[in-house]
Amino acid sequence: MLKHLIGAATLLLLSTAALADNPRVQLSTNLGDIVIELNEEQAPISAANFLRYVEAGHYDGVIFHRVIPGFMIQTGGFDSNMRQRETGNPIKNEADNGLRNLRYTIAMARTGVVDSATSQFFINLDNNDFLDHGSRDFGYAVFGKVVSGENVVETIGKVQTTSRGGHQNVPVNPVTIISAKRLEDSAE
Repeated sequence: MLKHLIGAATLLLLSTAALADNPRVQLSTNLGDIVIELNEEQAPISAANFLRYVEAGHYDGVIFHRVIPGFMIQTGGFDSNMRQRETGNPIKNEADNGLRNLRYTIAMARTGVVDSATSQFFINLDNNDFLDHGSRDFGYAVFGKVVSGENVVETIGKVQTTSRGGHQNVPVNPVTIISAKRLEDSAE
């Protein structure tokens, strides 16, 4: 019995340490802060891509340009004038990594082309299993999850939207990412 308890405690400590090693990014929005933990192990390409955009300041000043209540909130590509930001090359779609589009997970947005994701991402407001790999097509690559600020995510998910600049579901009052920054590891 004691062996099992020690084994379980060791596993808990190891899994807690592993979580502490995952990079975290804080999105400071005009409605509050959201902290995202990235999964570098299962989504190395998407996580590295996201961190490159964070470190380049790409997300500072972008808006949540697509908000669909009960579904998802999307950002990463447009400024408040609905001008699209320049991006790097598209990345390989990692939707087959075993991670699922569950509530509060973060996934890469893309076009109908499987390997077309660049800087845009979305946060799931519900369990969207139809976005998972193999559900209807290749799927949308999950690469992290919200670990703080779920109330901010929910607030954004309920804002009033309209059509603007040829886009639907755009918040009437802009929801802006003021800054996106990588948080220092708490273990250091």
